Amino acid sequence: MINTVNKKEVKKTLNNNLLYEYPIVETFHSVQGEGFFAGVNAFFIRLAGCDVFCPWCDQKETWSMKKYPLYTVEKIVREVEQINTNTIIITGGEPLLHDLNPLTIELKKTGKNIHLETSGAHPFSGVFDWVTFSPKPYKIPHETIYNNASELKVVVAEEKDFMWALSEGEKVSSHTIKYLQPEWNSPHTQELIFNYIKDNPSWRLSLQTHKYLGVR
Repeated sequence: MINTVNKKEVKKTLNNNLLYEYPIVETFHSVQGEGFFAGVNAFFIRLAGCDVFCPWCDQKETWSMKKYPLYTVEKIVREVEQINTNTIIITGGEPLLHDLNPLTIELKKTGKNIHLETSGAHPFSGVFDWVTFSPKPYKIPHETIYNNASELKVVVAEEKDFMWALSEGEKVSSHTIKYLQPEWNSPHTQELIFNYIKDNPSWRLSLQTHKYLGVR
């Protein structure tokens, strides 16, 4: 009797996962342009919704969830299964506005690696092989993100951002790879970062190579 109940509960959970819905801005097949996996073949799932509101954000159209269609997990998984890639990247917006457990539990069944790009502004959820944590001072990260960060990527728009990077770098694991990335519209920050890294070898430089190449 116990086994029968458990099987029913498992089936119910699976069905619930597949029916769970997310607002989708876009999905596309490209290469990862930033961080440790730069240059890797990847399929991107961009979720709508963000409440961090970075003034220099290049994805401001993702902030509102209202104008985007809702996709079920089942629909997303079917699309992923058609893509010739080993890496799925969930990005935004701010993905952690949503409960990512239903989506990632089902995506893991495809056998692909699941990555997350997040500011960490909301409680951590989901099952991931890699987490890119890009904290923003406009909304303080939730404490649950720090132990889950595979890489820390701090965007530098002005000199004071190095202090923010230093404070966030002290909170992540010693195994977390630490990157500084120049804000796209501030070319002078590249030199600032270059000089900073020469004096602080625990940090690396990350560039948005997809923008230099003119691809998504």
